[in-house]
Amino acid sequence: MWFKWGFKYFTPDKQLEYLREHGVMLGSRVRNERKVFLYIVKNFFVEVVYKNDSIEMDAESLNIFTNLNYLNRYLEEELNSTY
Repeated sequence: MWFKWGFKYFTPDKQLEYLREHGVMLGSRVRNERKVFLYIVKNFFVEVVYKNDSIEMDAESLNIFTNLNYLNRYLEEELNSTY
């Protein structure tokens, strides 16, 4: 819990650096014609949109969440958008 709180206050560059070194990418999906990547870090999840949709680029946005209900909703949306 404490780490999530601290992670929120890292600079975006530091967050991305930590994700790349310690996060595990769970997958990606297309939303609004943009590629969105989902990572897990310790006990929380981070959704990332990269510039030009390339994981080699800087992050455009990072969304942090811990709620499993949110993850379930996220996965259901992914499934529904696929079919």
